[in-house]
Amino acid sequence: MARILITSALPYINGIKHLGNLIGSQLPADLYARYNRGRGNEVMFLCATDEHGTPAELAAAKANQPVADYCADMQKVQTDIANRFGLSFDHFGRSSSPQNHTLTQHFASKLADAGLITEVADRQVYSNADGRFLPDRYVEGTCPNCGYDGARGDQCEECTKQLDPTDLINPRSTISGSTDLEVRETKHLFLRQSAMRDQLDQWIDSKSDWPILTTSIAKKWLHDGDGLQDRGITRDLDWGVPVKKGDADWPGMEGKVFYVWFDAPIEYIACASEWAEANGKSDADWERWWRTDKGADDVKYVQFMGKDNVPFHTLSFPATILGSGEPWKLVDHLKSFNYLNYDGGQFSTSKGRGVFMDQALEILPADYWRWWLLSHAPESSDSEFTWENFQQSVNKDLADVLGNFVSRITKFCRSKFGEAVPEGGEYGEQEQALIAELTTRIRAYEGHMEAMEIRKSAQELRAIWVAGNEYLQSAAPWSTFKSDPEKAATQVRMGLNLIRLYAVLSAPFIPTATASMLSAMNTLDTSWPDDVTEALNALPVGHEFSVPEVLFAKITDDQREQWQQRFSGIRD
Repeated sequence: MARILITSALPYINGIKHLGNLIGSQLPADLYARYNRGRGNEVMFLCATDEHGTPAELAAAKANQPVADYCADMQKVQTDIANRFGLSFDHFGRSSSPQNHTLTQHFASKLADAGLITEVADRQVYSNADGRFLPDRYVEGTCPNCGYDGARGDQCEECTKQLDPTDLINPRSTISGSTDLEVRETKHLFLRQSAMRDQLDQWIDSKSDWPILTTSIAKKWLHDGDGLQDRGITRDLDWGVPVKKGDADWPGMEGKVFYVWFDAPIEYIACASEWAEANGKSDADWERWWRTDKGADDVKYVQFMGKDNVPFHTLSFPATILGSGEPWKLVDHLKSFNYLNYDGGQFSTSKGRGVFMDQALEILPADYWRWWLLSHAPESSDSEFTWENFQQSVNKDLADVLGNFVSRITKFCRSKFGEAVPEGGEYGEQEQALIAELTTRIRAYEGHMEAMEIRKSAQELRAIWVAGNEYLQSAAPWSTFKSDPEKAATQVRMGLNLIRLYAVLSAPFIPTATASMLSAMNTLDTSWPDDVTEALNALPVGHEFSVPEVLFAKITDDQREQWQQRFSGIRD
């Protein structure tokens, strides 16, 4: 049994996430977690809300709430929506937790002891109109590298160039829009990433199985221009992890907090400690996942994230872990995603454009969305959500192929043999051919899932569903029954066993439908089909079942047009 540690990029606290955020990290991470649990592996799947920084303060002010109350309320909202989408986290924590405060301060102390933190008299942008220093992301302007006019003060989304706010041309405050900005001096702590460039470079070179998207972004940040730069890890803000050296005060850093991008990845580790506390476990129970001196040396650690998060997870967070000199687990595989676009434009949380997770669940159950998003995951390039494509995929894949198969075979059996697996004879040539095809396809499906090739996994799963439909169409038990009821019974027995098999294989993609299929088949047997012949005899003769409700209703043209109209503008 393998041990798999899985983390998804932390969703930010300032509102409900859109479908682009969902497919960029949490949903594919859940797919991988569910698959590995299904194969009998020990899984620890962690995620949390990312709660610090100015966006949280601004969202709280807009909601007329104290920031701590706002974050607590939104964390409950995000937890509820994650549960309704079937995201099977072992723990969904909070970056504002006491555990993360302690661990962030601990790492800062270790890095300082190692000579990797330096105090810098930094020049930061101050907005006279807003009466405050502006964090990097709250300064926008024109990128000096590519000319994009919406570049942020930390990074240009267009060319991914790492920036400082003072690099921007014609900068403006994103809070007020004011251009009445000036640069003032303030002291901050910087992580000496540049001192670790060669070590990080060698570490990234050792990851031969990482996606090209991941390594190319990391290498760009390491080597472009002057190479990897030291990075500020503190900010002049009220809300965040107070700057301390372990549990001691840090002279000159009074009133400052750690930069959200320093503390947020550390929450991956802290989240495991939160899990232990929430479940009455000991420190040893979570440390065996994270400390290589306490059992984590045999753990495979996989991270999932959108491409905009790659630099921080390939460079800054590893620099924190390696620089501490302590035996913490480093990521083994980093699965990154391009962007999912929306109907000719971009999803945007800040602009309220696209379909958001709560809205999606208002109109259709989670499995509809899970299937479309995963089967169209933006792996090798950006992909685009259109309502036409969504309707077509749901109707063809879920309703016509899988749903129709389950409905036809259960209803036919009920009408001719009753609601129990009929006896019939041994599986014949046609059934053996199907078993051979399914064996090949299931092994291919496993290979794609283990390689985290999500679209290929979805294609193979659909092909497995299609194989059953083609068998049913070819065997035609409704015709066979007229001349050879015993043979028809054999064909029906194969069909009913296929439903259980499909439920097991489909569980990572569509867990709610899987539960319905298993319930209808009156079985708790979710054993993985290592031996397909055995799997297709799992439901014995006489085993009772029931005809399920329609698994997937088709999306009508009227519904599609109505939803297209509803989500054509901006969310209120």
